Parts: sequence; C-alpha cells; structure tokens
Amino acid sequence: MTSPILLRRWGVSAAVLGLAATVTAFVVIAAPVPQNASTSQQEEAEVVTPPEPEVLSVSAQSGSLTGGESIVIAGTALTSVTEVTFGGVPATEIALTDGESLTVTVPASTDYQPATVTVEVIAAATPVPSSAALEYTYAASSPVDSQMQYLMAHWNNYNAEEFGDLNPVGGDCANFASQSLIKRGWTMTDSWFNFDAGGNWSSAWGYVPSFETWLTANPQLGASKLSFDERSKVKVGDLAVFDWNNNDYLDHIQVVSAVTTVDGVTTIKMVGHNLDTNYRDLDETITVDHPGATGHFWSIP
Repeated sequence: MTSPILLRRWGVSAAVLGLAATVTAFVVIAAPVPQNASTSQQEEAEVVTPPEPEVLSVSAQSGSLTGGESIVIAGTALTSVTEVTFGGVPATEIALTDGESLTVTVPASTDYQPATVTVEVIAAATPVPSSAALEYTYAASSPVDSQMQYLMAHWNNYNAEEFGDLNPVGGDCANFASQSLIKRGWTMTDSWFNFDAGGNWSSAWGYVPSFETWLTANPQLGASKLSFDERSKVKVGDLAVFDWNNNDYLDHIQVVSAVTTVDGVTTIKMVGHNLDTNYRDLDETITVDHPGATGHFWSIP
C-alpha cells in the first residue's frame, strides 16, 4: 500500500543557524501505514480514479442505406455519452443499457448513397476514444435502398438515356416516380411501361391521373392509400399524390424521401421532378407553393 505523507515539526536552535531566535521548520517524512491501520487511515492513503470512457466494440459494421438497424456499442464508463454519429449524422435513438453498453438506431446514409463512414461516440461534446477505428459501411440491401439510391442520384440529373424526359409533353413527375418503382423491383406490364427512352410509354406510366387509376385497379401490388392526416404511417419510399386546385383532378406525384417525428409532429420530405427537389417539404408544398392543395399517400409494401 502506498504510504501517506506525514508532516512533523522540528525546532532548530539559533546557535546552529547563527540567528537570535529559534526557527521552526517542517520536515516531510514518508511514514508507512501499518497493516492494521483503520479504515479512515486507508481511505486517506488511497485515491480512487474513476475510469475514463472508452469504446471497445460495435456489434455491426454494415447496414442498409435507409438505416433503422439497432446496434450495440460496448465499452467502459459510457454513462456520460450524449450522442453517436455516423459520418457526422446523429443516430436517431440512443438507449443506455448500462455503463458498459449503448443501443443506438443507425440513421440513413447521406442522400441514401453507399459509403463507409466513421462512427463517433461523444460524451460532453468530446469524442470518446476507442480501442480501434470505428467504421460503418452503408450498402444497398433492400428494394427501398435501391429505389432511394436511384432517386437521389437522378433528381437533378435526369436518366433520359433510359427513360426519356417527359417535361416537354406535360411533366416528368410520374415518369420519375415510375422509374423509382422499377428500381424498387416492380416490373413493367402491358399497361404500365416506358420503352425506347421515352419514345413509347403508357399513360399509366407517365400521367398522374392514369397512374392513380392503374394503381387502384391492381390491388395485388399491395399499395394502400393513406390520407395526409395519416402521415405517422408513412415511410421512406412511399408516394405522395397532389390535387393542386382541390378539383378532384390529380396534378402531381413525388416520392417520400424523409420522415421525422419530433414532439409528436411528423414532417414529410419528398423527392421528385418538374420542380426538381430532393427534400421538398410536404406542408410547405400545400400551404405556400399551392395553398389549399389536397392529396394523399400511397403506402408501398
């Protein structure tokens, strides 16, 4: 056991120092603590240093582009962790299991593109050291991943060589939404198709009212209609259809690109053509861009 430092007082005569008075000095002596020292003496002699936070492992190193997976981060003294980021994007949920593990929900990759990113665990605004480099690889592993990867790659870079550009004949919104469903794994039919780079396409493919009729007439596809009030049921990859003038005539379609809920309020963002956008806000669309507009969602299985 480490010995405490004891102070003893010594008197030194003036004769020794050649002074007219007696000088009192303090001499530091290292005195051993007896084995039978009291508990209070031992506590005074020992100083306990709390462990520093450290990350030791992550339960998974890869996942889907759309995120949502739960992974466990193991380490020591993790109770002070306040944030976990993947390539700078915060995890959507963090649950402290105990001081040695955290369960986090992985966010979507940036713009739904494949990438290998750094995982950073943060406590009190300071990165927590790790025993090894922490990385996470995003890859397309589901139909929705492929759909969103395609949409984000082509919302402002039209894939006209494959599907053409229908803006000159009324708008490209339905054409783009239909393309995304092909990338999601749907197949063209006799009534829903686009051949010859937009040289031969059906109205169900590129015209919103006809697409709506076709989707309604094919329940085997599994799509289900949701009102704008049911946005809590909406997920990334679903469709949003609009009637700008509230005259029972559909004008526009986009694909849901983000769904966030904060304090019980769900916000929907969309990607689409005509007004080429990747994260267009639903509420702004129907209040600012087109006041009084109505519409609904199509939930895609």
